[in-house]
Amino acid sequence: IALEKGTISACGKGVLNNRISELLMTRLNDLRIETHFVRLINMREQLIRTTETLPFTLTLHNVASGTFAKRLGLEDGSSLLKPIPEFSLRADELNNPVVAAEHLTSLGWSRFEEIDDILLLSQRINDFLSGQFLALNIRLISFKLEFGRLYTSDLMDSQILVTDEISPDTCNLLDLKTGKRLDRQGAQDNPEQAREIYQEVARRFGLLGLEAPEETMTSGLQDILASAKPSLKRSLNRRKSPNGHNSI
Repeated sequence: IALEKGTISACGKGVLNNRISELLMTRLNDLRIETHFVRLINMREQLIRTTETLPFTLTLHNVASGTFAKRLGLEDGSSLLKPIPEFSLRADELNNPVVAAEHLTSLGWSRFEEIDDILLLSQRINDFLSGQFLALNIRLISFKLEFGRLYTSDLMDSQILVTDEISPDTCNLLDLKTGKRLDRQGAQDNPEQAREIYQEVARRFGLLGLEAPEETMTSGLQDILASAKPSLKRSLNRRKSPNGHNSI
């Protein structure tokens, strides 16, 4: 078990992302789409299951937009006959290149059955998220997913979990009424409205005014350690997680 602490900006974006991701991850778990999310610790921290992070991400495109459209010479906003999944290597120094499933399996980064599971999961998640956002009058243009392996106690078997977060930082969102972006791109294009953009998504989900009680990390860890197995207690050492958040 790991404790993940999100990066908080001056405008409180991390707090809003934490609540939005909690809501969506919980609903995915309820649908038996397994994620690493366990529960919220406080406004800034989550309790998650530790996984072996896979060295790639999957972006699922519902609309041709942004770099995807530019790379293929498509008009921004063009419709697609069906959603297109794209794998990308997690390598900032290489500008996160797009790779084929054959790269992932041939280079030993993933197994064939894992790729099949991931593609199926991404389709189910797309159906779920598209419906969730459409009910809020928001179009889900695309979204990025990260995955990890959760091993059994004997390390003989594993299953794929959805990891990281699902929030306006990992989704490209378009307000169907105003045509404005309600995501990271929108915040980057209009930095003076960044707080309002994230608040608007949280407001439509009914999350504003429902902040979790502000606990200290110490008190949160005391609850975890009280119920943790001895082997887990020994493993709660501070480390840096692959996605850049602080984990304990």
